[in-house]
Amino acid sequence: MSITELSNIDAQNQSKNLWRQGNLVEVVIHDLSDTGDGVGKFGDRVVFVPDTAPGDRALVRLTYTKPEFARAKLYKLLESSPHRIRPSCIVADKCGGCQWQHISYKYQLEAKRNLVIQALQRIGGFNNPPVDSVLAAPSPLNYRNKATYPLGISATGQVQAGYFQKNSHQLINLNQCPIQDSRLNPLLREVKQDIQRQKWQIYDEKRHQGQIRHLALRIGRRTGEMLLTLVVKDWLPEVATQAQIWLDRYPQLVGVAVNRNRDRTNAIFGQETRCVAGRNYLIEEFAGLQFQIRPETFFQVNTEVAEALLPEIAQQLNLQGHEILLDAYCGIGTLTLPLAQQVRRAIGLELQPASVQQAQRNADLNHINNVTFVVGAVEKLLPQLDIVPDVVLLDPPRKGCDRTVIETLLQVQPSRIVYVSCKAATLARDLKLLCQTGMYQLVRVQPADFFPQTSHVECAAFLVSS
Repeated sequence: MSITELSNIDAQNQSKNLWRQGNLVEVVIHDLSDTGDGVGKFGDRVVFVPDTAPGDRALVRLTYTKPEFARAKLYKLLESSPHRIRPSCIVADKCGGCQWQHISYKYQLEAKRNLVIQALQRIGGFNNPPVDSVLAAPSPLNYRNKATYPLGISATGQVQAGYFQKNSHQLINLNQCPIQDSRLNPLLREVKQDIQRQKWQIYDEKRHQGQIRHLALRIGRRTGEMLLTLVVKDWLPEVATQAQIWLDRYPQLVGVAVNRNRDRTNAIFGQETRCVAGRNYLIEEFAGLQFQIRPETFFQVNTEVAEALLPEIAQQLNLQGHEILLDAYCGIGTLTLPLAQQVRRAIGLELQPASVQQAQRNADLNHINNVTFVVGAVEKLLPQLDIVPDVVLLDPPRKGCDRTVIETLLQVQPSRIVYVSCKAATLARDLKLLCQTGMYQLVRVQPADFFPQTSHVECAAFLVSS
């Protein structure tokens, strides 16, 4: 046996001995995963390491090992990546709200495009997917128009609000957050103190006891109007008095609401919301229209990038004004209403009755009369439609489309489909189903950075009938 062969055997044995939970190993990070972790190699095994960047050489401690891969924590940075920067937040390495504050924004955009390409290749089976450069956010910080914070109690009995530490339910207390609209920061800091003074009990999820579960803040980026919502297990005493104090203190606060969630669940909002002061909605300007937005209904968290994606959709569709547009999963009409102005007729489908009511209200507010909103599950409503739409817009939850929706689309055969998704994996899965028969061709994917400082990326994928 040669010296080289003996050396290789020694290296393999050493690698096996080190491949145990708790051990320190050296890795070089070469990629980023869709969960935001750095991806490194130790021998022929993959190691996932949070808080790292491609180009980092690091000593990491293995926290979970399997024969082919491991998870690890950064122990010591031996050599820094050229893409590494100083985070804007002092708790960025602890808080679970962001994954990529330590990575330059230019490289974040490159990484997100690469994640989309990898998903389309690996899951969708597309050999050379037509993925454009990512639409960048005008501001990679202070962009979120909505923030929902779980509440807790410190060891000294102080009310806390923040995000959970990565991979735990340990609350990281925040008095400001660099990715939320900075105009919300005073409310985050001061409302905790008011809750403390009121002696309202903070909810304990383990014992299912206590009252206040979450603090939810929302702002219209263009109008500055704000909403404050307390998510509670049961209705609070004297909340209306405190709510009026908040309205008087914050001139831009237009409403205070209480949402009741009595279930033992990870879902934030319950089914019942009461406005206790002011009004139960804020007004936001989006794509030249006005929208009423309530505390619990869905609206894209990045107003500016969502607005920038709309012209890309309209330009790609090349709408002529005679089309019938079907918007599945339409929510409160965020995409339906701007596009309705460019077609003959628009139809929105939505499961949540409250969202449909808001969508219709928003249509009336903007004097848009060629749109109809229908309550129900898309997979049930779509086969019942007595029309064949020219364009179908899909914007489903992260889990993607129900299989019935895909099958019905293949039967209805609209000439164009736009699939908007916030999860590349489910997008790739559904696009594969739509394209595998040859009925549709994927002509373009436009990623958009709705979520700077995180590994999440929004995409609009465009399909045309073959």
